[in-house]
Amino acid sequence: MNKIMGLDVGDKTIGIAMSDPLGFTAQALATIRRKSKKEDYALLKEMIDEHKVEKVVVGLPKNMNGSIGPQAEKTIKFAEKLKNKFDIDLIYQDERLTSKSAERMLIAGDVRREKRKDLIDKVAATFILQAYLDKEYNKSK
Repeated sequence: MNKIMGLDVGDKTIGIAMSDPLGFTAQALATIRRKSKKEDYALLKEMIDEHKVEKVVVGLPKNMNGSIGPQAEKTIKFAEKLKNKFDIDLIYQDERLTSKSAERMLIAGDVRREKRKDLIDKVAATFILQAYLDKEYNKSK
């Protein structure tokens, strides 16, 4: 079975999560430091091919009032290019407060500040992907 990839796209990093083959759970996979668009897409392509990804769920950082701001516009531009480049299904998932939730979870887990910085994006990507998987599972009931 093909997997679903979750992305938390930021200006400096991209957090990546991957579903299990059955699409029930999301696991943190990696955080990549952004270098150039070309390198970012190349790394994502490697992961898409390696994990046989059929669908990418991208966290959409909407404003608290639900509107699309400059950061969401940048994310959409990046995601649409990813979709067109690799001919992959793309879904947007509201990601309001996922980074805050990820940080709270890491603090509760007593993860040191330096280590939290490295983990927060992939944990946020996991929250984004898990929210999508839960929504799809509940739809099928």
